[in-house]
Amino acid sequence: MTPLNLAHLETFLAVVRTGGVRRAAASLNLTQPAVTARIRNLEDVLRCTLFARGPHGMTLTREGERLLRHAESFAHLAERLTQDLIAPGALERHLRIGVSETIAQCWLPDLVARLHATYPQVEIELTVDVSRDLRDRLLAREIDLAILLGPVSDYTVDNLDLPGFDLAWYVAADDSADPETCLRRPVLSYARTTRPYRELKALLMEHVGPEARIFPSSSLSAAFRLVEARLGVAALPRALGAAHVAAGRLREFDPGWVPGPLRFTASWLGEPGNHLAEHAARTARDVAKNWDRDNNIL
Repeated sequence: MTPLNLAHLETFLAVVRTGGVRRAAASLNLTQPAVTARIRNLEDVLRCTLFARGPHGMTLTREGERLLRHAESFAHLAERLTQDLIAPGALERHLRIGVSETIAQCWLPDLVARLHATYPQVEIELTVDVSRDLRDRLLAREIDLAILLGPVSDYTVDNLDLPGFDLAWYVAADDSADPETCLRRPVLSYARTTRPYRELKALLMEHVGPEARIFPSSSLSAAFRLVEARLGVAALPRALGAAHVAAGRLREFDPGWVPGPLRFTASWLGEPGNHLAEHAARTARDVAKNWDRDNNIL
């Protein structure tokens, strides 16, 4: 008889948490047949059926529910051992971080440097994407940590608030139009599927009216370039716009109102064994606060 081992329990937990063999295989970097074989091996060792397999997927049997409690205890103990006994430099893991472009243009390099100094053996993979797609990738376990316009409203996800970004209105530096005229031009915005776009659209409807024109863009850097080229105006993060103003490419204008700050969170799956992602999230918060202080944002 094959003895019970932690790999069997880890696979069992992955199937329970992801809701199926396919997603469990992806999260464990295994093939689906390998995951199925481990579950069957575990059932053979325990001499019981752990999952009821039906047309609507896999559900835990009574024995599976009992095993789940023990497996979670084992996972918690393994996490404590990792935290208490293994030196950070000894960890050899892969950390997949997804970030919004706003973060990528600010303090992301500082975060990577800090994580590399703490976990020199951890391979860090970066993805820059819009917040909606980052949320989907986090829930699909394609990334371990998402730094995005949050929070992520899902019971499986833990969210840590990060310092926000105040917005300011920008127009080309050589454009002398008054604020009211500026807002009659195309207004460049974040992507259509984002919260900032929806909020800006509502505010423009209130202050300008139905004739307001919004040009959404998934690229923050492109939005700055388009404003500089006098193709529109935009409400963009002041932390990033300051350099363009100092270089004489853009200027701020004040129509009497501005959209609210961008609110970001560091979000990760709150489950045993995910302490590396949690530590990275807390490091992100520290790095963001330091970046704000060093750039006189606070």
